[in-house]
Amino acid sequence: MTNNLENLLLEHLRAIRSEQSAMRDDIREIKSRLISLERTMAGNYADIVDQHVKYDRITERLERIERRLELS
Repeated sequence: MTNNLENLLLEHLRAIRSEQSAMRDDIREIKSRLISLERTMAGNYADIVDQHVKYDRITERLERIERRLELS
């Protein structure tokens, strides 16, 4: 009886370890995908910032041209 109980306990522990290992692999994959997503978002944000900087420079140049031509 004790032997059967020990075998049953070991079987459950092995199943738990197997599931834990699978969950660990899933978490590792999720972390990897999250890092990739964060990098993509950071790149997109940097592109937006660059566009704003370029827009500001163009606006400054246009204002300078208008002042020199006395259009404003």
